[in-house]
Amino acid sequence: MSEQTRGQGAGAGRRVVVVGAGMAGVQTAVALREQGFTGTVTLLGAEPHQPYDRPPLSKAVLLGKAEGSAFDVDFEALGIELRLGREVSGLRPGDHELDTAEGPVPYDVLVLATGAEPIRLPGADGIPGVHLLRTLDDAERLRPVLARQHDIVVVGAGWIGAEFATAAREAGCAVTVVEAADRPLAGALPAEVAAPMAAWYADAGAVLRTHTRVERVEPGAVVLDDGTRLPAGAVVVGIGARPATGWLADSGIELGAHREVVADDRLRTSVPDVYAVGDCASFPSGRYGERLLVHHWDNALQGPRTVAANIVGQTPAVYDPVPYFWSEQFGRFVQYVGHHASADTTLWRGDPATPAWTVCWLREDRLVALLAVGRPRDLAQGRRLIESGTPMNPEPLADPSLPMKAAIA
Repeated sequence: MSEQTRGQGAGAGRRVVVVGAGMAGVQTAVALREQGFTGTVTLLGAEPHQPYDRPPLSKAVLLGKAEGSAFDVDFEALGIELRLGREVSGLRPGDHELDTAEGPVPYDVLVLATGAEPIRLPGADGIPGVHLLRTLDDAERLRPVLARQHDIVVVGAGWIGAEFATAAREAGCAVTVVEAADRPLAGALPAEVAAPMAAWYADAGAVLRTHTRVERVEPGAVVLDDGTRLPAGAVVVGIGARPATGWLADSGIELGAHREVVADDRLRTSVPDVYAVGDCASFPSGRYGERLLVHHWDNALQGPRTVAANIVGQTPAVYDPVPYFWSEQFGRFVQYVGHHASADTTLWRGDPATPAWTVCWLREDRLVALLAVGRPRDLAQGRRLIESGTPMNPEPLADPSLPMKAAIA
């Protein structure tokens, strides 16, 4: 934040513009009002829909159990100006203006909350029956596909691929999941932790093909790199996402190796009066000693409070969360908290062949991350132990019959 802007405090007359009307953007606007900001708050959303939550798209909305997932926020009552269907094409920090097709949008303080966009399967654009699952429109296009019980090929066995395969099996579709790596969730979890999850697919009646790449997609079929042709009434691509920052080219905003906005520990960007939050931004973690890029719902919920506090400016706030996310797949509730990259010890609580088990990662004698399958109490206790940095005793920690807090050294 520039000295001029900081000196104005939270008084009237300042204009905060938030680009992106997903969880991070909406929560930033709400948090500004909750923390006493009295100036103008404008929320720009590229989609025409009322701002909505994304997790239900791969669950209730996809299966027709809910029509939508709009946030329960009274924007008018909060004095938040919504401009929907307004895509931003550029940023000119020197002028403190955003470029849109409808004309420039001035700001005093800008918050980037544009999230992430799905990575597309090369060569598949424009082929009938190829789908992504990121937006409400995506889910609505896929809903009748599931209702017709098509043969479906899912490309990618990450979180979104597993969740979509779960919904498709529940709808009665035949499902084949194609994964280039040797296991599901290869980009998220170590091999020994992800390997037991491969059996979940067969248990649910889905086919999982690892070490397999897509050679090409044709109308009605997917051709694999070994020449196999899979019938496909629909193809759903879930091979990852990248920060939606292409529009920031030539803006002077520093971008990182993954095209994410590089923010500091207060979620400020390299340009004065511009913050970044949620899936589009990385931040330095003092807790873990490295820069984190977290593409999960909880980060989009927590970060906005820090951004709002720093815009209001009364007490500088540092952002250093314990990352958390959850997933529902094949009848299992999977939760992860922390960051395991720096761990030197892995402990199992329970047998991964059973419905409920937990993996704990420690650095020296302190818990740094935890994966809980069907053990929400472990997750709740583990999260508090990670946050507190409490020394742990490995022997009782590995005993699934004991509560995790019993392992405090």
